[in-house]
Amino acid sequence: MADDSAKHLEVALVAAERTVWQGQAKIVIARTTDGDVGILPGHAPLLGLLQGGTVQVRTVDDEYFVAAAPDGFISVANDRVSILAENAEMGHDIDLEEARRDLEQALAAGLDTDSDTDEVRLAEARVRAAEQTS
Repeated sequence: MADDSAKHLEVALVAAERTVWQGQAKIVIARTTDGDVGILPGHAPLLGLLQGGTVQVRTVDDEYFVAAAPDGFISVANDRVSILAENAEMGHDIDLEEARRDLEQALAAGLDTDSDTDEVRLAEARVRAAEQTS
């Protein structure tokens, strides 16, 4: 008989200052610098750089959520998925209209410095996560 723990992933989404979400999932989907990756139980070990701004999770209770995580790392080993990002936020906690305004302001401020680019990436990720949640 198969071990029940092999049927799910232990997932932790951690921002610089707090744990955003932690629990069990059936699948995690994220975009890395090497492309999109879907992680199921039994996935080979992986260490990647996040790119694209959102992480999608289907929990063992068949709940679905999207989180904004514009920059960070994803680590997979032994059915444990760790997503570490400086900024991360659950899509359902983001006000879509406010996120769109923030994106417009970030784009209007220009892309002259790396910090402006980081601000735009965060704003874009927040908009995408909120849109995918609604």
